Amino acid sequence: MEAANPLWRKYRIGKELGRGSFARVNIAQHVRTRHNVAVKIINRRQPIETVRREIDLFRLCAHPHVVRMYEVIATPTQTHVIMEHMKQGELFNYILEKGRLPEDEARDYFQQIIAGVEHCHKNNVVHRDLKPENLLLDGKGNVKIADFGLSETMEDGRRLSEVCGSKNYMAPEIFTGKGYGHEVDIWSCGAILYALLCGSFAFDGRSDSALLNKIKTATYALPDDLSGGARDLIQKILVVDPTRRITIPSIRQHHWFKQNLPPYLPLDVPQHLNMLDGDIIKEVVGYGFKRGHLILSLLSSIQTDATVAYYLLLHNRPSNTVASSCS
Repeated sequence: MEAANPLWRKYRIGKELGRGSFARVNIAQHVRTRHNVAVKIINRRQPIETVRREIDLFRLCAHPHVVRMYEVIATPTQTHVIMEHMKQGELFNYILEKGRLPEDEARDYFQQIIAGVEHCHKNNVVHRDLKPENLLLDGKGNVKIADFGLSETMEDGRRLSEVCGSKNYMAPEIFTGKGYGHEVDIWSCGAILYALLCGSFAFDGRSDSALLNKIKTATYALPDDLSGGARDLIQKILVVDPTRRITIPSIRQHHWFKQNLPPYLPLDVPQHLNMLDGDIIKEVVGYGFKRGHLILSLLSSIQTDATVAYYLLLHNRPSNTVASSCS
């Protein structure tokens, strides 16, 4: 039975990492490279349209600060989504453990989050469930967006109307019934920045109605020792009227945000992704794959066994390794 399942030929399945209504996530080892991945195992009780949509959105939003989806393996009873294993887990648990983060560390994470969200928005994707639980850490100082289960595409001026998300991070316009757009993700980013800097929810209440009232009036308190720049940015994001809320381009120009901005973040994403790594290409060819076919597949964003090996090796490269380019 196991031999007939293509998953078992490529991966050794390990312990369970988490479980939901229609899926569970296990750690697994890629047989060729021996690097770990996360496998989301979705049973067929989950509507196939929902599964396909999330897979399509992961592919559409490929970015250095979005969790990488390596491949999808379907069987008659299950769909297996093979993803980057984020060794350090949820940003939520990191905040619980550390409490308030130093401003430099909080800013570093926030810069990465904004870069990922900006890329999603450029591809007309609204995430709709940005929160520390859906932001994962890789153990190398990188944070990446995960879980596109509630995400939706927006095209041709379309407005969204479904009430969804996690209440503590939901924008006030979601509750009005008048429609909303990308601005809801910016509000969520503001609530996340608050959590990073303050170690607690920006909006909380003893009841749903109390929480909703705080959200609709943007009622929150900032610590006295927060810097003026951080305070100013949070106040510009957590604005009830979405037409007056700061935009991502303006966040990028904010003086607090721009401090110590990593050089790679302003790069155009396709340009960044097409800088192929010659050393890793040689390593993949060493597994028996053809070099020309691998390069063409990478540049064309075509998923093959060779590209899966390439990205696994790339994502597991030691932080201090210098890459050689390949064209």
